[in-house]
Amino acid sequence: MNTLEDFLRPTQKKLFKKLCKKFKGNILISKGNFILVRGAAPVLLVAHLDTVHEQPVHDICKSNDGNILMSPQGIGGDDRCGVFALVKIYQSAKIKPWLLFTCEEEVGGIGAKYFCLAHKQKQLPKNLDTLKLIIEIDRRGSNDAVFYQCANLDFEAYITGKGFKTAQGSFSDISLIAPELGIAAVNLSSGYYNAHSLHEYIIRAELESTIEKVGEMVADAAKPDFLKFVYVENFTKPYHSKKIHYYEDLSTFYNEQDILPQKIPSEFQDIYEALLDFYSLKELETFRAEYGDQILWQIYSDEIAPYY
Repeated sequence: MNTLEDFLRPTQKKLFKKLCKKFKGNILISKGNFILVRGAAPVLLVAHLDTVHEQPVHDICKSNDGNILMSPQGIGGDDRCGVFALVKIYQSAKIKPWLLFTCEEEVGGIGAKYFCLAHKQKQLPKNLDTLKLIIEIDRRGSNDAVFYQCANLDFEAYITGKGFKTAQGSFSDISLIAPELGIAAVNLSSGYYNAHSLHEYIIRAELESTIEKVGEMVADAAKPDFLKFVYVENFTKPYHSKKIHYYEDLSTFYNEQDILPQKIPSEFQDIYEALLDFYSLKELETFRAEYGDQILWQIYSDEIAPYY
């Protein structure tokens, strides 16, 4: 398992077995739920093994330069790109990070829930308490950084200082794991687009860019003077950052650099937030301007709801 293509083809069950074999002797397993690979650097990298596609990848279509990948079965970049990235980062790191591979993220973060339960029951290595940050690689696009309800501004500044841009999302495994461990976490882009559809594609160069940047973060975290970023919950106070202001009422959500959305009716706020996992703010506002708010229901029903 050396190339991205090697990670795209197996079923979740087969990939689980392959990773267990690859990291044999250095893992803690909850069969069918998660694989935890022990590390030395105080950083946990997270990715999930499942995809939403019904068939395993058989045919892979590539651009002439090999940079863009698609499949008629659905390429599964969400989140096989992240799984590949974790393995590559681990292999190249002088001081190895911790790795967490979860199952069934797409149906509610089941593997992550089992991981959190194991932590509550003190079944996980005590060394996890020394973690200084958590990075998930499970986001569409090239340079998004999603923090969910983590409002540690120093952590956000560190991540955006690596070339990522704060974005919004509704759920991923770190939504559960970060508050459980009390460690700040972020979900970073891994170069896939059109997730949850057969039109999904991967831009290899963008994935490689994230791999390089996260590799730098792992090396940073291994330094003795690197600060620990604790999880700061965003409950009722608005989360302020330099570029994005996010309140629970999405009618007041805006991105200062890109676009100012029109007021979002209350009945569309939840699905609007969910759609931000798969579309940019500019894309959604373009749809609304052309077709009205009802287009949000249609996009959600056709492309996202079947998988939640």
